[in-house]
Amino acid sequence: MPIDRIRPVMGAITVLLSASLLAGCGAGSDTARGRVRVAASFYPLAFLAEQIGGDRVSVTGLTKPGAEPHDLELGPSDVADVARADLVIYLSKFQPAVDDAVKEADASHVFDVGPTADLSHTFTPIEEGAAKTGEAGVVDPHFWLDPHRFAAVAAAVGERLATADPTHAAEYRTRAAALVTRLGALDAEFRDGLASCRQKNLVTSHNAFGYLAERYGLRQLGITGLTPESEPSPAQLADVSEFVERNEVTTIYFETLVSPAIAKVVAGETGASTAVLDPIEGLTKDSAGDDYLAVMRSNLRTLRRGQDCP
Repeated sequence: MPIDRIRPVMGAITVLLSASLLAGCGAGSDTARGRVRVAASFYPLAFLAEQIGGDRVSVTGLTKPGAEPHDLELGPSDVADVARADLVIYLSKFQPAVDDAVKEADASHVFDVGPTADLSHTFTPIEEGAAKTGEAGVVDPHFWLDPHRFAAVAAAVGERLATADPTHAAEYRTRAAALVTRLGALDAEFRDGLASCRQKNLVTSHNAFGYLAERYGLRQLGITGLTPESEPSPAQLADVSEFVERNEVTTIYFETLVSPAIAKVVAGETGASTAVLDPIEGLTKDSAGDDYLAVMRSNLRTLRRGQDCP
C-alpha cells in the first residue's frame, strides 16, 4: 500500500485504540459510575463513610481487616488510593504512614477528624498500686469508643461528603442525621447500663478506653500505654497487680487484635478473671458483631458483667 494511504489508516487505528483504552479505563471506574471515592484510614472511619455515603460512595479502608492500625504500613497501591480519592478521612498523628501519604494528596480532599472529635483525654499510669493522675501522658486517639464524640464526627463526615458531591448533598445529610440518632440511642444504652456499676475502676491491657470510661463515670487504668504491643516492666506489672488487689478489681480486659498474655499474667497474680473488650480498631471473624454498633453493644454487656452493674 502506498505510504500516503497508510498514514490515514494508521491515524484512524490510533484514534480507535485511544478511544477504546479511555473507555476501558473509565467505564468501570467509580467516577464513571458517579460514585465518590473515599479512602478511610481505619475501620471506624470507613464505617462512617459507608453508612453515610451508601451506594453513592466507594470506600477503600487503608487498614485491612485483622491488622493492627497502630502499625499500619502503606504499599504503593494504598498511597495511590489516597492520592486519587475524592475524600480522605483520617486521624492525624495516629498512623504515621497515613500522615505521610496525605501530604501528597489535594488538601481540599483531606479531612482530619481530630479537631471535631476533640481529643482531650490522656491516659493515666499506675505506680506503687495507685493511679498517678498528675502524670497523665500522651493524648488518647480512641475517640470513637465514646458514641457522643463519634456522632459529632459522623455529622462532619456528612458535610464533607455533601461538599464532595453537592448533587446528592441532601442524601448524605439525611443519612448522617439518621446515624447520629442511632449513636445517640447507643449513648443512652451505655449511660443507663453503666450508671449503677459497683466497680468504677476499669483495668485494661491497652489504654484504648479512656473516652468511654470518662463518658460513663468509670476510670480506666491501663497495663500498657496507648500502643498495644508495649511491654510493661516487671515493676509495672507488680504495680498493676497491687492496684487490682487493693481496689478489689475482679476483671482484667484484653482485646481482639493483640495477645492476651499481659492481662492473663495480672489475672493470674491477683485471682481476677479476664474478658474481651474490643477497641473496634478493625473487625475480624472473632469480633462480637458485624459492625461498629453491634460490637459496641457486646462491649456494654461485657462491661456490665465485669464492672458488677446490677
